[in-house]
Amino acid sequence: DDDDDIPQLSSHTLAALQEFYLEQQQREGMKTSQGFNQYSIGSIEEDWQLSQFWYSDETASCLANEAVVAAGKGGRIACVSAPSVYQKLKEKDGKDFSVCILEYDRRFSVYGEEFIFYDYNHPLNLPENLLPHSFDIVIADPPYLSEECLQKTAETIKYLTKGKILLCTGAIMEEQAAKHLGVKICKFIPKHSRNLANEFRCYVNYASGLD
Repeated sequence: DDDDDIPQLSSHTLAALQEFYLEQQQREGMKTSQGFNQYSIGSIEEDWQLSQFWYSDETASCLANEAVVAAGKGGRIACVSAPSVYQKLKEKDGKDFSVCILEYDRRFSVYGEEFIFYDYNHPLNLPENLLPHSFDIVIADPPYLSEECLQKTAETIKYLTKGKILLCTGAIMEEQAAKHLGVKICKFIPKHSRNLANEFRCYVNYASGLD
């Protein structure tokens, strides 16, 4: 029989797969139902292949609040590879600040003109209208825990910021973060909606409310 060579899923695996797809459909259904906020964390699913791990709602709120205070009235905020902070800032619908998102994942282009495609491998390949030192604070979360990724992202951060930097990355990157950006570790412990294996921390180069 030709069918003998076709691998079959066990009934348990098949049931688990069907449950996963059902949950996914239900989530998508909730998103399209009336009153869904397109800026809610989780409105765009994490893609682990892109090393995406969204912050918990509490962490995103805390970082967004910190950014607004640090930016000041009328301030400009750039979120580099930190979409869940961007989403939380947009939830605020603030009139006293503006924000943009620099992100590799083109799904975030649904946010219109505030979305800027960004590949850390080309740190200064940015639109001409993104002027140097035009943001009051830059929040960045490099996608990979490597010095190469941090170093290249640091180029982008230093180009964009007027001075203030809020970096979110692994605790093991403390030495490299100080070396490339002059930032120091904060007391605040950021958390993710799914627990990460690596200890995660925040770093700043100014007197912040995260201590």
